[in-house]
Amino acid sequence: MKKYSLPSESEYKTIVEKHTPGSPKLMGFARAFIVGGVICVIGHLIGKAGDCIGLNEATKPMFTSSVLVYIGTLLTGIGIYDKIGKFAGAGSIVPITGFANSMCAPAMEFRREGIITGIGAKLFTIAGPVITYGIAASVVYGLIYWIKEYALS
Repeated sequence: MKKYSLPSESEYKTIVEKHTPGSPKLMGFARAFIVGGVICVIGHLIGKAGDCIGLNEATKPMFTSSVLVYIGTLLTGIGIYDKIGKFAGAGSIVPITGFANSMCAPAMEFRREGIITGIGAKLFTIAGPVITYGIAASVVYGLIYWIKEYALS
């Protein structure tokens, strides 16, 4: 019987690099840019639709964000957003529709575990840290702004 030894770290790295397929970075960047841009154009058109239905400048951004979150959630629910994500990569994650997808996908995955222990517990699995760090960053920025504008003047 032949004994096998584990490869060293450098040998393992060589094996992994040999068998890992290359990634066409330039094409990935282009797809992300195009899809992200299309999502932003759709958002702009939704904002223009807000003008047509009589929304003012204060409510138009809320309307646009709400519709984009709804569209992202709907597309996740019917399985289309995952295909967009595979094609576009970060181009589908960065806009607000990516936030909707990050909340909806885990909730859908665990829905058979029930409303509270499934959907409720998993709803913020991915989006929770983003929200937490976003709030923390805004507090730090607000403190810096306050110190700069009011405490030092």
